[in-house]
Amino acid sequence: MIGGFRAAPKPRTVTRETLAVTLPDGRCIDVQRVRDPRAKRMRLIVGLHGVRLTLPLRTSEAAAAKFLREHHGWLVDALGRRGDAPAALQAHVTAQLPLRGVAVPVLWQTGRLVRIGLEGDAIVITAPEAASEAALRRALRDFYEAQARADVGRWLPRYLGGLPRAPSRLRFRMMSSLWGSLTRDGAMTLDLALVLGAPAAFEYVLVHELCHLLHMDHSPAFWREVEARCPDWRMHRAYFREGGRGLKPALHALCAGA
Repeated sequence: MIGGFRAAPKPRTVTRETLAVTLPDGRCIDVQRVRDPRAKRMRLIVGLHGVRLTLPLRTSEAAAAKFLREHHGWLVDALGRRGDAPAALQAHVTAQLPLRGVAVPVLWQTGRLVRIGLEGDAIVITAPEAASEAALRRALRDFYEAQARADVGRWLPRYLGGLPRAPSRLRFRMMSSLWGSLTRDGAMTLDLALVLGAPAAFEYVLVHELCHLLHMDHSPAFWREVEARCPDWRMHRAYFREGGRGLKPALHALCAGA
């Protein structure tokens, strides 16, 4: 107490530490353990930057260790579904790149400037022998965005009928969790990683966001609109929970910072 007033408590802050964890298959992985005053329960996720275990502040060490042990099997499955991210793009070395659900061969040419284009069944990259990683990342990101915009440009006209308006604008971003979003003024954002995966799943995400022009929620009425335009939406949604888990880490490995 100071002058009749109680001193304000020190703010509770987020703390982080890295643990080495050995899985049942023999792999040793790093797990970031986070104590967060906002956390209501223990939560384990496999994300772009690895494995994270979030704990409420009062969780004991024993309870945290038990929770992690009980989820070792889940971790093995989740890491397997995510797959290994490709190595960073290396000038005149990288032999293939992901695009539209397949690994596309890369053909290298020597030139003064970095340029990337799709020619037939191959991605053709023109670059200096000692092209910088930053220049390659920027060019690859621009290439992926051009391909994604071409896909949306083909699909969009078939869905505009029955909608109150077209999206006011469209942008692509490297999103950490969502695959798409739509603001109330009609601005649509799509995850650039979508162009790496199955085209039908990418198209479903477009339909999903377009239907938010009719219903800004996930009510039964919203899902009826989605189903009318994309009857297989459940299959495509499942794709992102299974085989599509590796798309975000792949794009991050190839283009982060561009």
